[in-house]
Amino acid sequence: MMSIFIMIGAYKYYAGLAERYGKPKWQLGILAIAIYLGFQVAFLFCYGIYRALTEPEYLNNNNYTGFSLINIISWLFAIGAVYGIYKLLEKKFTKENLKKPALEIEEIGRKQEF
Repeated sequence: MMSIFIMIGAYKYYAGLAERYGKPKWQLGILAIAIYLGFQVAFLFCYGIYRALTEPEYLNNNNYTGFSLINIISWLFAIGAVYGIYKLLEKKFTKENLKKPALEIEEIGRKQEF
């Protein structure tokens, strides 16, 4: 349940970035969800492999709990990954906007219709 709230927040966070720089909101929103879920799966998969290698009986005695310390840690790392990629995209979009000519230059010579 907590992951759903985090994904909704990440979607809105990236959609705000898209709106600020004139990009499609849904594409960056889906990117945020994919980053979050991908990082969660990778982190928990690596943790499962680590536990299986260090404790051979772990696979036989695995009791899944939806709210555990490792889940909280993976949420924090996944949020960090989403935020880090957000900052990278923000920097990239800022550089792209600086390279574009000003809107006033594009409007010079256009015929104004009243």
